[in-house]
Amino acid sequence: MDVSAVVLSFNSKRYIETCVRSLVQSFDSCGLDGEIFVVENGSIDGSVEILRGLQAEVGPRLKVFYLPMNTGTTRSRNLALREARGQSVLILDSDAYMNAPALRAMLDYQRQHPRAGMVAPRLTYPSGKFQLSVDTFPTLARKAQRYFALRQLEAREPPSAAGPVDYAISACWLLSSAALKATGLLDERIFYSPEDVDYCIRLWRAGYQVHYFPEVSVVHDAQEISRPKGIGINKFTVRHAKGLLYLFAKHRYGLTLGGLYRRLGRFS
Repeated sequence: MDVSAVVLSFNSKRYIETCVRSLVQSFDSCGLDGEIFVVENGSIDGSVEILRGLQAEVGPRLKVFYLPMNTGTTRSRNLALREARGQSVLILDSDAYMNAPALRAMLDYQRQHPRAGMVAPRLTYPSGKFQLSVDTFPTLARKAQRYFALRQLEAREPPSAAGPVDYAISACWLLSSAALKATGLLDERIFYSPEDVDYCIRLWRAGYQVHYFPEVSVVHDAQEISRPKGIGINKFTVRHAKGLLYLFAKHRYGLTLGGLYRRLGRFS
């Protein structure tokens, strides 16, 4: 098996069909033996019916876990990761759409850079605008900056060179099976975010690197459910805050990055 794709679906009626079809088309165009796992997290918007129709059309390449409730991003992804048989594992959000040139180039790049246990492409909004998808590990100050001034950060000149970065958001990850085995599954004590930061820290600790590969791009029609519209918070914002505090306690940092970098052998 060349590639196993893992996709979460939670009230993703607007996106899930486009996402799944983009994977099927990318596998076929690249001549890859691929499988697609979708974890359906208790949607009530019609996503289930769309997925059942896609299963009938696509056949056994598409495997769906139908869960009765939303189990978050870690427990649900782990269900699929335990079943993945691919030499590479592609983690993709339901509102992200793969394309064949990006997938082929990412696979080739990872083979050429075996320490790149994770490869993340340039992400764009549907408009084509740059999306800030890689960053330094979050501190309290950086997290506040991302929360209140993300659009201003994205308006700056985006990174242009391929190579190591601290972490990438989990909208689109290409993991090698070796890196996945060495790092293990996602931490299920985190319900929703920052599971991506935690996993990247653990991947660095396991002796691999996170690489940004901006030579190719993938559209991410970001739902940003932890970023409420206007002033206020929602339950996902609260869960994100709890997850962030857990992350800081687990990895023994929060205000500065020096100690974390030393422990990981990561120097910027």
